[in-house]
Amino acid sequence: MTNIGIVSLGCPKNRVDTENMLGILGSSGFGIVADPENADIIIVNTCGFIDAAKEESIATVLEMAEFKKKKCKLLIMAGCLAERYSDDILAELPEVDAVVGTGDYHKIAEVITQAQKGEKPVLSGHIDDEIPEGLPRILSTGSASAYLKIADGCDNKCTYCVIPKLRGKYRSRPFEEIVAEAEELAKQGVREFIVIAQDTTRYGYDLYGEEKLSALLTRLCQIESVRWVRVHYMYPESITDSMIEAFAANETIVNYMDIPIQHINNRILKLMGRKTTKEQITELIQKLRDKIPDLTLRTSLITGFPTETEEEFEELLEFVKTTRFERLGAFAYSQEENTAAARLAGQIEERIKLARQERVMEAQNDISAHLQKNKIGKTVEVLVEGYDRENLMYFGRTAADSIEVDTVTYFATEDEVLPGSFVKVKILDADSYDCTGVQVE
Repeated sequence: MTNIGIVSLGCPKNRVDTENMLGILGSSGFGIVADPENADIIIVNTCGFIDAAKEESIATVLEMAEFKKKKCKLLIMAGCLAERYSDDILAELPEVDAVVGTGDYHKIAEVITQAQKGEKPVLSGHIDDEIPEGLPRILSTGSASAYLKIADGCDNKCTYCVIPKLRGKYRSRPFEEIVAEAEELAKQGVREFIVIAQDTTRYGYDLYGEEKLSALLTRLCQIESVRWVRVHYMYPESITDSMIEAFAANETIVNYMDIPIQHINNRILKLMGRKTTKEQITELIQKLRDKIPDLTLRTSLITGFPTETEEEFEELLEFVKTTRFERLGAFAYSQEENTAAARLAGQIEERIKLARQERVMEAQNDISAHLQKNKIGKTVEVLVEGYDRENLMYFGRTAADSIEVDTVTYFATEDEVLPGSFVKVKILDADSYDCTGVQVE
């Protein structure tokens, strides 16, 4: 049997594509191995969003190419970087045997068959095609949690972003197809759905002419055995009252919103091509916190956008300190070719961009440490993810923590607990990001 190993880089949307490729290859008679060193064929599903991601992707491809000196026979490059530079990859990276863009991942078995015959196929340019449905899938997030991708592509045209060039226009999946996939995943033991798209709040407009996210979330809550429904990437300008009502009315929808705002200064927001103002963002945050009790807000910010002055950065920093987001990530602006922002005069030095990023994260670290300390003595519900042999404790996540990006709760217990189960944990200690406690009845 020919064994396949896949390395998945980048965002959760890329992760879902990887899981579909695993499912397709498993259904096609290939073996799946966790360690690429044991694989006959290695696939690297790359990210091409910003410079750091591109560098990581290329470094990973070259690292995997070393295995071709041993067991590996074929190395395939897939995903966003493969889509972005499909015309150049085979010439620049002769170690690569095939290229599969973001719109062609479902053809992975055919590509491998061609490559095994000595061909060097390059599939790309299909980023606006319909999203293929009914694909098999092998989860890589454990059995309890699964990403549920409800759309692909993006129409927002933010001036710093290449996503529309990598994944095409915004395309919602049919409502019934998403529900059918969710029901099948629930039968496999999934207890938590993490709903994702480049912009989840746009879901439905292209297919149905109206917002359908709130209806979809409500429907997912009706699936038996599903305990948590979590939503990422809710753009602030598109959050409706019906979405807020869906959160407030359904206990299964966890009180957690990931709302990327990127900046708070109105001039910078306009230059970024964003569709909200400081006043609208501030009003929305207050409204959400008023309407949804114990809400956890996550956001992302960009420092050092072209022409950002020190005064405009200080405005952003002060906003972070006063708003006190429960979760926050800051990224130094990356000048991406073929974007409008890359052509702006007033590009900022790398050292300044990074220094500003560091100052935001230092402020957030202080905020997080304070919020974490407030958890000591409280009892929380934890979705168990595994056992840490180094700490000799189990670990998992609360409803306030999303998979792979947020904090972890470690806990001691006299009982054996299984991944995917829910337990009550009393918090005894906390640092800036993780908590430690003990299971209670």
